[in-house]
Amino acid sequence: MADGEEDPAVFSCRSLPSDPRLMATVTNAYLGTRVYRDILHVSGVYNGAAGDTHRADLPSPVSVRMAVPGAHSLAETFTLNTRTGTFSHVLQSADYAATHQLYAHHSLVHLMAFSITIQRSPYTTQPITVQLQTPFVPKSRDLELNQGPDFQGAHYVYGKTLVPEVEGGPCPTVHMLWTPVPPALTLPGEEQERSWEFLTAVAESEEEVKRSYSEGLTLVAAGSLHSSHVHAWAALWRGCCIDLEGPLPLRQALYGCLYYLLSSIPPQGNSGFLFHGISPGGLSNGTQGEDYWGHVFWDQDTWMFPNILLFYPGAARAMLEYRIRMLEGARRNAREQGYEGAKFPWESAATGREVCPEEIYGAQEIHITGDVLMAFEQYYYTTRDQKLFREDGGWKLVGAVAQYWCSRMVWSEQEQCYHIKGVMPPDEYHHQVDNSVYTNAVAQRSLNFAADVARDFLVPVPEEWVEHAKKVKVPFDEERKYHPEYDGYSPGELVKQADVVLLGYPLMHPMSPEVRRNDLEVYEPVTELSGPAMTWSMFAVGWLELKEVQRAQSQLNKCFSNITEPFKVWVENSDGTGAVNFLTGMGGFLQAVLFGYTGFRITRSSLRFNPALPEDINKLEVTGVSYLGNKLKFTITKEEIRIQVTASAQDPLGSLLEAVLQESGQHFPLCEG
Repeated sequence: MADGEEDPAVFSCRSLPSDPRLMATVTNAYLGTRVYRDILHVSGVYNGAAGDTHRADLPSPVSVRMAVPGAHSLAETFTLNTRTGTFSHVLQSADYAATHQLYAHHSLVHLMAFSITIQRSPYTTQPITVQLQTPFVPKSRDLELNQGPDFQGAHYVYGKTLVPEVEGGPCPTVHMLWTPVPPALTLPGEEQERSWEFLTAVAESEEEVKRSYSEGLTLVAAGSLHSSHVHAWAALWRGCCIDLEGPLPLRQALYGCLYYLLSSIPPQGNSGFLFHGISPGGLSNGTQGEDYWGHVFWDQDTWMFPNILLFYPGAARAMLEYRIRMLEGARRNAREQGYEGAKFPWESAATGREVCPEEIYGAQEIHITGDVLMAFEQYYYTTRDQKLFREDGGWKLVGAVAQYWCSRMVWSEQEQCYHIKGVMPPDEYHHQVDNSVYTNAVAQRSLNFAADVARDFLVPVPEEWVEHAKKVKVPFDEERKYHPEYDGYSPGELVKQADVVLLGYPLMHPMSPEVRRNDLEVYEPVTELSGPAMTWSMFAVGWLELKEVQRAQSQLNKCFSNITEPFKVWVENSDGTGAVNFLTGMGGFLQAVLFGYTGFRITRSSLRFNPALPEDINKLEVTGVSYLGNKLKFTITKEEIRIQVTASAQDPLGSLLEAVLQESGQHFPLCEG
């Protein structure tokens, strides 16, 4: 970075947002909280039955704020450093600086920690005292907490959640150890500087919580707890980065989106716990009545997953494994509605049973089942990981989804095709409609993928899969040359969010550029301006496909009204309502750059690319793209595209990559380096 150039990955301010929901979050794949919030959440730990199930609130020992009462001319700075995954608060006076650093350890996922450092200025000798203010009380409305004996200087509580998700189901147990926080810390007159470290360990067994706390203490003694966390984040960024020569707000938005999304994924290698998916507001949110209670929606599979897959296929696999573990719940959902196979819930928590508090969505917004399978398809074609499908449950899930779609379709004698009736499309302003074009197209795609995998595995393809895929109705208006949203849709009717435009991307449903343009032009003016944040990203991708770059940019610019200052936390709706730390909107925004500017498309036989850069972007670098076990770096300018293989696949068959220019047919072998 040039001298004096602002670092797009560091967000600093002098005062905090007045709305506490817009505070920075510190999260790893297992623990999460908002800065200065009195609760934290544990992945997969929910309390409450069915539609009332929500992330269980655990009291947060890391909710601590420094203060120096009576001090004059104190300068205060609050900073979120996305490169190091660390939030800091600095109090600076002429006599001293006090620094508070807070983080959820990225690789030791059972640990959260904070430190306080007081450093005196030269020539001062008086003791310096900093007060620590905390609302912490070891009580929870969601867990029956009991006090255990202290362990290595830490206090200890443990307890079960109060109400299982399904009758007779398990109530998870949580164990927590934390370093007691004194009301104040003093740097004696004879010392120049001192740091104090405070640990919190959370796990679902006494053995694991004690092991994690002890490991933290060992690293504290070696002076390397925070540096090991920073090292893990540095490795994360080395393997995955999107940067560009262009406007600072765009670069900041990209770093912010990547930070919040990467905070949610499991660390590389064996993380030692089951991953429970990503909810729209992440682990830091999801208490009762907030951010959809921490449930997992299509937001994970459609909006967040493609970005994670392209950089970290291991983390993407963990997201799919969550869906595989929920398969029995999904089968039960289908049976209860009178269908075969597996119907994934609109809202999922710990069991895969439907936990949406409002019945209409669970009953009608069935495209979720196809959305889940599309994530499996993208993963299969990007990694060729047959083990997930053959041995780890993926093929069972694929077959169950195909079975569901066949049983959900009804034959229309009149139209001589299959219909899917009584659904709610992604546009939730309409319900009980027949033949939602998105739902039917995603069902068709599910069936085609299931048949492809069966052929790959030399398994006989059920005739009904082929028949239903070939003959399902995908509404199309031959006269106007566009896709009506559902049977009976009239152009001009208000639409809540991206729906038909998703046919072009991510569905890649076959259509001419004329039809793609017509879909964009029909739906753009009637889509709710203050609707969910991911919508405009998809219009941007559509215009980029058609090389209408400035038109795409005007759509993407609408997203900035969902990004709040100073920590780049997204709100679901531009009026500030809905979920906060809205990872769904961030996922859509990242896809507009990662799949829009580059033109990346995952197909059965290749990773296609066809870049289109706006005028104010001179260069785009995408580092760490994973394809068939290789790591690639793409550098795109207005004049050229460079592809570098930064790491080759371990499997010798996986490393035979080449770049092919479609128009000329030229082939360029790609070797490491």
